[in-house]
Amino acid sequence: MLDPLLRRWVDPPLDGIGGWLARQGLSANATSLAGLTIGLLAVPLLAFHFYDAALLVILLNRTFDGLDGAIARRHGVTAFGGYLDILCDMAFYAAVPVGFALASRDNALWAALLLASFVCTATSFLGRAAMARQRGESDNGQRGRKSFFYAGGLIEGTETIIAFVLFCAFPSAFPWLAASFSGLCFWTAAARLFDAYKVRIDSDKSNN
Repeated sequence: MLDPLLRRWVDPPLDGIGGWLARQGLSANATSLAGLTIGLLAVPLLAFHFYDAALLVILLNRTFDGLDGAIARRHGVTAFGGYLDILCDMAFYAAVPVGFALASRDNALWAALLLASFVCTATSFLGRAAMARQRGESDNGQRGRKSFFYAGGLIEGTETIIAFVLFCAFPSAFPWLAASFSGLCFWTAAARLFDAYKVRIDSDKSNN
């Protein structure tokens, strides 16, 4: 929901840095993999309760995620690059709940619920993109130039970053925060399902 707003703030500096990195020969794919490597460090840091350090690597991961797109726009956006980017994103998103589950036995149930909600949002996101490709739908471009259709929703990348920041800032409240965020993720998946169904119905009407 907040991604279009955030992009207006962060895209100009990221594009500048990304342009410079691209001129140095750094590839977008290497940046994606480097960001994932950094992000996965959150798992042991969270497990051993180094929440400030975990927050730092989480923010670094998200910075790399913005830079890989900026570099890709200079070298040329590719289908494989988009695939690798979303794969790295999903692996990182899954890592954070795992870290909190390892940090405390009391977190395990809520981390599992959070992971389940991530599966639902990821499936609704990627499934909607596949449907859009089959139907020839175009992206509205509000979230920048993408290599595939980007389905918006109540919970997107910006909201997930905010949630991760809150998890690290208030680790004792993780069960409550994770349960609340999971509910919003499930709502997002349901809304995307309804939107996909509505698109299909509207298309059927226009074809009759």
